[in-house]
Amino acid sequence: HGNVPRILPFQTSVEPMVWSASPDFVLYQLQQQAPQPRRIVCTMEVENRPKYYGREFHGMISREETDALLGDVEGSYLIRESQRQPGSYTLAIRFGGTTKNFRLYYDGKHFVADKRFDTIQNLVADGLITMYIETKAEEYIKQMTGEPIYESCGYMSLRRRNTTTTRVVTTFSRTVTTATIDEVDNFSSISSSTSQSSDNSSLDLALSPSKRASTQASSYEKPHNFKVHTYRGPHWCEYCANFMWGLVAQGVKCADCGLNTHKQCSKVVPNDCQPHMKYIKKVYGIDLTTIVKAHNTTRPVVVDNCVQEIERRKDGLLSEGLYRVSGFNDD
Repeated sequence: HGNVPRILPFQTSVEPMVWSASPDFVLYQLQQQAPQPRRIVCTMEVENRPKYYGREFHGMISREETDALLGDVEGSYLIRESQRQPGSYTLAIRFGGTTKNFRLYYDGKHFVADKRFDTIQNLVADGLITMYIETKAEEYIKQMTGEPIYESCGYMSLRRRNTTTTRVVTTFSRTVTTATIDEVDNFSSISSSTSQSSDNSSLDLALSPSKRASTQASSYEKPHNFKVHTYRGPHWCEYCANFMWGLVAQGVKCADCGLNTHKQCSKVVPNDCQPHMKYIKKVYGIDLTTIVKAHNTTRPVVVDNCVQEIERRKDGLLSEGLYRVSGFNDD
């Protein structure tokens, strides 16, 4: 693990890892050093063992018996039925020279808190990593959000590049739109043989709000839409640049723009989400601010299209329940 390179999202180069010069790799190194889970197998047959537990289940035993079975081996674990609350189960893990007891639940997956796991082994492994890192780097973790790299991270660089591109495209679109309108006017004055419907169709195409870029990028403030996310392989936070530890649900990912951060870092990220069409797969069921920022328009595209369709129909303006005619209008 000593030469694992650091690759951040949107990066095209790899930085050689040097422990002494890369403090953001401290957490990655600690994860590699965390105790490994060691299952304590019950050698006797236990009646009424839940079908979703294996030989790590020891039935109803006391805390003293649990301590004796776990011994002094860091990472050893077992499951027992609670003596105080029969029918409830406790996961006991040896860590830091003491036995940690957690109420254990199952709903198709195993969990003791928010994270869900397919196996008890993975649950314990993730728990050992979290406890080890939070114990060894408590002060470091508290300071992570103090000196963020947010303004220089890949997400912000990509956003600035997209904003510049949008301005160029917008200017070009305005020029083309103006030229198209002039061509339509000139064509109408020269060729009287062209049908009125054809002229109107060309003019509608030139002026249609759904077919021209907005004159300026949307400036609405939009919070990020963070969702808990599981990363496959090592991943680094795009706010503080530190390693995102754990086996599952290591951090959160913005469902609208793709920004990846620690859960605690997500609380201090600015409300500057710039939705990307890569993540916005639909129109209906999406808040309007997300739509206008994703499409870079002053109005939601769906609104423009609906209005255009109503006006295109001959009876659209006169239909009950649409536009200006009330749905309770009496003939």
